[in-house]
Amino acid sequence: MAVVPISTSAIRVNQPVPFALRDSAGLMLVPRGGVVASEAVLKQLENRGVYIDANDANAFRKALAGKVDSMMRDNMRLGRIAEAESEVDADTVVENFAASTRTHRADARLTWDGLVVKMATALREPSKDDFIDRIDQIDGDLLSLLLGGTDAALLSLIYNATTVTEKYSARHALLVATIVELAARHLPGRPKEWRSPLRRAALTMNITMTNLQDQLATQDNAATQQQREQIGNHAARGSRQLAELGIVDTLWLQAVEHHHASPPGPLNSMEPAMQMARLIQRADVFAARLSPRKTRKAMTSTAAAQAAYHDENKQPDEAGAAIIKAIGIYPPGSFVRLATAEIAIVLKRGLIASTPVVACVVGVSGIPLSKPVVRETRHKAYGITATAAPHEVKVRLSVESLLPLL
Repeated sequence: MAVVPISTSAIRVNQPVPFALRDSAGLMLVPRGGVVASEAVLKQLENRGVYIDANDANAFRKALAGKVDSMMRDNMRLGRIAEAESEVDADTVVENFAASTRTHRADARLTWDGLVVKMATALREPSKDDFIDRIDQIDGDLLSLLLGGTDAALLSLIYNATTVTEKYSARHALLVATIVELAARHLPGRPKEWRSPLRRAALTMNITMTNLQDQLATQDNAATQQQREQIGNHAARGSRQLAELGIVDTLWLQAVEHHHASPPGPLNSMEPAMQMARLIQRADVFAARLSPRKTRKAMTSTAAAQAAYHDENKQPDEAGAAIIKAIGIYPPGSFVRLATAEIAIVLKRGLIASTPVVACVVGVSGIPLSKPVVRETRHKAYGITATAAPHEVKVRLSVESLLPLL
């Protein structure tokens, strides 16, 4: 029997489980419809390791996907859809909901901060002699870091996107590339080979305005007319520059060229390059809303999610929906307010999108805690009542100190 691991954050005490819980050998621990009677029993399961049958995971995913699609067609609000979305297919269970002991890196020297430096250098100093090799290496490093832990990756990328303006263009590119990679996994029927040009287009979409993006992030005034013109034509210029640097992949080049001009509509009605461009556009919108500039504050995660989820006609967008399914309305690295009046940072997504695992960083009195405290939002006492914008949280956190809590 093929089994896949699942986090105990997916299990509700005294509520029927939707699939049989098993150990690593496939031995049944709790039958389908059975209940975990107490927190103590749940802890015992956590210590032992909890798995589900891969067939159960696939069946549950298909049923849930149908429910979500139906809700989208009925134009349900994003919050309702998020409550229905439980990312339980065999691939994402392994990648996103496995126990924290699975989080590792093959090369301890490989970090997101280090990758930001590589990315900034590649974009600022592109050379035909080694540009393709540099992007190949960055793309490979990105996938290695994702393999080491999707929640850890989002925690680092999103938290830094909301709080750090240095090397904005490189950070933004890595975040967008990560988001579209995760979103593509939620789009059925797309070949895996499709994802490589998608990621690389996201990494290089702003190659002709990297320096301008970095300048705008710290500029005290709004963009000038000349800067707006550079922004307006950067996509076409970027595609041309990439071709001059030796890129011959037409999907990559076309996705860059159209990433600001991809129309709304069903993805299957579009050519592959336009599908990629649409995914990049919606991820670009989400990431940009999360990021502060001198002239604007960062939005909350739910406001950013709404901006990505709704298209130019205020209708649910298929690409935006795939993004929200992948990262959640409370993605790791964002801030939430709890029923206790505490403020917490999201550490990892829960099986149910509305109940992520969080760490409290600001206490009831409004004073930052000396040490983050993990809260389980699936318990009503610690339920999420709202999101918080980064500028409302008067505390500077170390991502490295949060990672052991995953």
